[in-house]
Amino acid sequence: MKLAARVNRVSPSITLAISAKAKAMKAKGIDVCSFSAGEPDFPTPQHICQAAKTALDEGKTRYGAAVGELALRKAIANKLQKDNNLNYQAEDIIVTNGGKFSLFNLTQALIEPGDEVIIPAPYWLSYPEMVKLAGGTPVIVDTLAENDYKITPQQLEQAITPQTKLFIYNSPSNPTGSVYAPDEVRALAKIIVERDILVVSDEIYEKILYDDAVHLSIGSINDEIFARTITSSGFAKSHSMTGWRVGYAAAPSEILKAMAKIQGHSTSNVCTFAQYGAIAALESSQECVQEMLSAFTLRRSYMYEAINHIPKLSCPKPFGAFYLFVDISQTGKKSLEFCDELLDTKQVAAIPGVAFGMDECIRFSYATDMDTIKEGIKRLTEFVNS
Repeated sequence: MKLAARVNRVSPSITLAISAKAKAMKAKGIDVCSFSAGEPDFPTPQHICQAAKTALDEGKTRYGAAVGELALRKAIANKLQKDNNLNYQAEDIIVTNGGKFSLFNLTQALIEPGDEVIIPAPYWLSYPEMVKLAGGTPVIVDTLAENDYKITPQQLEQAITPQTKLFIYNSPSNPTGSVYAPDEVRALAKIIVERDILVVSDEIYEKILYDDAVHLSIGSINDEIFARTITSSGFAKSHSMTGWRVGYAAAPSEILKAMAKIQGHSTSNVCTFAQYGAIAALESSQECVQEMLSAFTLRRSYMYEAINHIPKLSCPKPFGAFYLFVDISQTGKKSLEFCDELLDTKQVAAIPGVAFGMDECIRFSYATDMDTIKEGIKRLTEFVNS
């Protein structure tokens, strides 16, 4: 049996592989401290679940519009106008099967062989694979820890060629937790407008910010950048709705129509009653978001201080999301070897940085309880010092 060549161009997800191995060990009764999943450990807030249950009781179980329920698209447009200063209307929104599919759908609609897509490294591991599946060429730009792993305007400018079509921008960032300051966002927007390329802004972690960090949506800066911006987000991280698979994108009309066409021939509509849960997430109290953020804030402080006190390990302070991107280069190990040995010998699961384009680092998620964090740090310290 001969598979399509495109399959061989794509790397398997190391994140899912590590998470699966850790879950298999737990199923055998092994005490695993897992820092691998990019998933809040909180249950979905009850009022969101109740809204979905009510939708079920009301018979909202039929096919819906491929672009999403109108009520949800209106709620998303209102949210983007109010929270992000983005002047989208309901007709500019497409609801997708998770935030991931909004990005996959976009690359399918926009990218073709010969097109280049600029991706700062470290990156969320699916970005380059989506570009490859669309036939495009990922152009990876390495960033530096001393710059909080953020691409500079100069780096972006130098990476742009006549073949550049899209820049993938993520703030707050997975895997680093870095957040671009408003002046940094404006500087990147200036280059994008001057060089007339498109940008997709992945804002899935926008509600998870620490200290004085501020989230500025790149598309809100002026009309010129707005016309070149696709905004992608969802409910998984902010409202602990990972399994609901409800995300969205907002885009210029021509791009939105192309994405709708693709979705109509692939997934069709998102689970109908789940969309009513998403409406409740947007239109009800946001106290649940703040409660989760308070817990993440405590965990972040503990892990950041603890890891930077372990010999041979270091990491920049994250100002968003729920990850620490830890430099392990002084241990003499590469990331896959480090993570395999850490899991096998100390039963601590972390994600190798090679999955994110940086083999000298590993990613820890602190979307887990404090007891697990304390025990995991203890085992990590023993591992590094052994």
